[in-house]
Amino acid sequence: MKTQKNKVIAVVGPTASGKTSYAVEMALKLNGEIVSADSRLVYKGLNIGTAKPAYSERCGIPHYMIDIVEPEIDYSAGLYVKEAKKHINDILSRGKTPIIAGGTGLYFKILLENYSLPEIEPDYALREKLALLDFSQLYKILCDLDEDAANLVNENDKRRAIRFIEVIKKTNMRLSKARGFKEPEYSVEWIGLNYPREQLYERINRRVDLMIDQGLIEETQCLLKKHGRIPNITDTIGYKEIISYLDGLVSLDEAIEKLKQNTRNYAKRQLTWFRRNRDIKWNCYPEKKKK
Repeated sequence: MKTQKNKVIAVVGPTASGKTSYAVEMALKLNGEIVSADSRLVYKGLNIGTAKPAYSERCGIPHYMIDIVEPEIDYSAGLYVKEAKKHINDILSRGKTPIIAGGTGLYFKILLENYSLPEIEPDYALREKLALLDFSQLYKILCDLDEDAANLVNENDKRRAIRFIEVIKKTNMRLSKARGFKEPEYSVEWIGLNYPREQLYERINRRVDLMIDQGLIEETQCLLKKHGRIPNITDTIGYKEIISYLDGLVSLDEAIEKLKQNTRNYAKRQLTWFRRNRDIKWNCYPEKKKK
């Protein structure tokens, strides 16, 4: 007889689809606590540009995996999963419902599906060498090593390309072999939030305008002054566009429009990722959740 697995709820979807408010409302109803699954919310100080939920938005519900490291730290998916599991199991041990909410597909895949990361030590020397290359050079290296792995990398995603090259070189295996699979640890109820495309894009545009009003330019200046031009700032949507403006490369209007465009493109990539998971129920539009 199989042991019954503990249940968790996953709230997924593209940026600006209302995941935070939906998860908070659900937590209030179900005596739940929230574990963030967002690769940028882990960083301290990256607030406005990442749409990090303010304490007032959290409505007293505990949120975990937010503001846990400085931006200088390269916080990997493997580290995320180890810490997130600790919080999930602690929430369960107290008789509460864990609600994992966010938009980073890889975090969900490793944490809640049957995907397993290879246990390898970081090769910082290799990473530094590869970081000097542009994306097209990295992509060619990856294609030569494992064409299937190269097809999993989004355009200009240098970090993932470098990570895949590192894994393949360290394990001497194709990525699909190095990954491996495991039995999912939890029973998951998957909830997908989305809007019709034009409505979602309008929400994204409004969010960007709000970020500017809230002080995104000033936040970017403060982050650069405190941390310098480190990749976790300069490569993050929201900050890299404003940096172009601060450097005088584009006007403010051009930077804002580019930020909106990049965010819309990111939302499309998120949806492509999540739609591969057939367990996600996509009939949960935020505006219909009370019906």
